[in-house]
Amino acid sequence: MKSRAHFKSHPIHPILIVFPIAFLYGCVLADVLGRMLDGSSVLAAGGYMSVAAVITGLIAGVPGFIDYLYVVPPNSSAKKRATQHMLVNLVALAMVAIGWAFRDWDTFTPSWITVALEVAGVGLVTWGGWMGGTLVHRNQIGVDHRYAHAGKWREQTLEGAAGESVAVEGANDMKPGQMRLLKWKERRLVLARTDDGFAAFDDRCTHKGGSLADGALMCNAVQCPWHGSQFDVTDGHVKAGPAEQPIITYRVEDRDGQVRVTLPLAQ
Repeated sequence: MKSRAHFKSHPIHPILIVFPIAFLYGCVLADVLGRMLDGSSVLAAGGYMSVAAVITGLIAGVPGFIDYLYVVPPNSSAKKRATQHMLVNLVALAMVAIGWAFRDWDTFTPSWITVALEVAGVGLVTWGGWMGGTLVHRNQIGVDHRYAHAGKWREQTLEGAAGESVAVEGANDMKPGQMRLLKWKERRLVLARTDDGFAAFDDRCTHKGGSLADGALMCNAVQCPWHGSQFDVTDGHVKAGPAEQPIITYRVEDRDGQVRVTLPLAQ
């Protein structure tokens, strides 16, 4: 799914994370060498880099947190992974910051407790980076992989009561093969236009919770981008696994120049 925190469609979070990682690895190396060689300049470099690691880590976390809130599909395996990714990296930064309690503030000389905390932080950041890579390459978070003629990524918020039929503005501008994400309260729906007309269904794949709006629409079937499960958009039944449970579909009417979707009866 396309990142919310981006510059000219390039996600900002992956660009910034290289700085805290480099500073963290650098401060460990400088502190260890400084202690072994008793080099004051090397120890000072280690101290400065540890501070830089914490500051740049927090800065890099801002666009990452924006994508965590608005891009990662809720109630999915990616959301759990993203939560772990965030917590692990925050703990790593906290350990580096706590290390300053055991560092000589005049000479920047770290105690071995400081070094141990920094080494643990490196391990956690490495683990967090592994999960971050999985979020990008497996869950496609921050990846805008629109297929041919799919159009630009579109999101729309709907207002209305449960069970009410509401109009989707601009729906008639959609071409066959295109989809749009609809948000209503805590629910996420997809409006799709096939060669036979419009269809609406839950955005959540029943396998691991992948966003179907971010998948591919082929004739009357939608394919999850994570593991390839396919569902019939007219009645929700599974056409191809690994998903075993169908998705929920909703009534769509195209009349008087308006496309209207009946909202779910319950949240």
